[in-house]
Amino acid sequence: MVLVRQEIGDVLRDVRLQKGRTLRQVASKASVALGYLSEVERGQKEASSEILASVADALDTPISTIMREVGDRLAVLEGLSPIPDTLPDELVAEFDDESELVSR
Repeated sequence: MVLVRQEIGDVLRDVRLQKGRTLRQVASKASVALGYLSEVERGQKEASSEILASVADALDTPISTIMREVGDRLAVLEGLSPIPDTLPDELVAEFDDESELVSR
């Protein structure tokens, strides 16, 4: 079974390590208990949307970027290939129509 909390934790840890930050630094900046953030990163605790937003802010990373990465990882685990685009066809068509107008 795929656990969303595990993927969220993995992504948060990966982003934190890519940014060269310690768990203590992120927990402090996000005003989250160090032990709690550690449990979130290990997939042992569910993080509320408020906690996720605070941690994302502490990592200087948009929450949408974190959630997009989580979604992409879940798609791979579910065996979806290629990973589906999240933009609705109507929105893509709207951008295509606008680019045609600009190029005229």
